[in-house]
Amino acid sequence: MRIRAIRSQVTLDMSNTQRIEDSLRESIISRPDMILDDKDLMHALIAANERAMGGNIIDLRGIAMERLESRLDRLEDTHRSVIAAAYENLAGTNQIHRAVLRMLDPVEFEPFLKDLGTEVAQILRVDVIKLVLETAASDGENVVKRVGDVLSVAEPGFVETFVADGREAPLKQVTLRQLHNGDARIYGDKAEWIRSEACLKLDFGPGRLPGLLVLGSEDPHMFTPQQGTDLLGFFAGVFERTMRRWLS
Repeated sequence: MRIRAIRSQVTLDMSNTQRIEDSLRESIISRPDMILDDKDLMHALIAANERAMGGNIIDLRGIAMERLESRLDRLEDTHRSVIAAAYENLAGTNQIHRAVLRMLDPVEFEPFLKDLGTEVAQILRVDVIKLVLETAASDGENVVKRVGDVLSVAEPGFVETFVADGREAPLKQVTLRQLHNGDARIYGDKAEWIRSEACLKLDFGPGRLPGLLVLGSEDPHMFTPQQGTDLLGFFAGVFERTMRRWLS
């Protein structure tokens, strides 16, 4: 009688197990991607298989799968980073193009300077834009007062000294840097709020003193030395050519 009861229980357990398998079998067969796409479920199945093989057997296939999965995760991260960088670069290109088109609209110098400090600054998402021209003229200060606070004048050699900031490295056309405070000679009463800046060195042609276009931001991460400068270099080139028209 006892053996018969055990057999009956085993038969019942097998029947229950079979019923559970039958309830899943049809779904798995109809949609196997359900299992394959579920990372946690696949990990559980692989772990169960390893336990079934015992501790004395090394599953080389499982190790290979783990390595491939790790490589796939790294590739996916790289893919996302590349796509994000591409979108950021496209957005930056569109931004520079819009700023250039707006800068080319004015037909007189004073509206040009006004737009530079307002609409162009808004398009570029910076807090301050300053234009510094080197001049040997003694009445330069009167000119500054006449055209507004975007334009400043300085003695010859100021641009190189300001951009170099004490370093002896060759000057680049575009210099990006983070600051504790901006230079009051450039930003005036806004200097204490400036946390990063882009310095665009301007070449107005043979026989002319250089200039400097400074973009200042309250965001310390707006301009950093690690960022690319191609787009700002293009903007500086367009600005140089536009200024030559006013200086001629």
